[in-house]
Amino acid sequence: MKVSVDRSLCYGSAECAYRAPDVFAFEDGYGTVRLGRAEAGDAPEVREAAERCPSQAITLQEGA
Repeated sequence: MKVSVDRSLCYGSAECAYRAPDVFAFEDGYGTVRLGRAEAGDAPEVREAAERCPSQAITLQEGA
């Protein structure tokens, strides 16, 4: 499962980087998926980060 962060929705809470620091980073005031980690969407901590993202900027997509 592929994970992504929509910068147009993200308002920089850093909740994702706090919950899954090996997958997400906080750069230039926004959450971002670390290079090479876009396929980590199945990890429980990534799912939790997506569920708890206050701006709903994290997307998990099957087969992408």
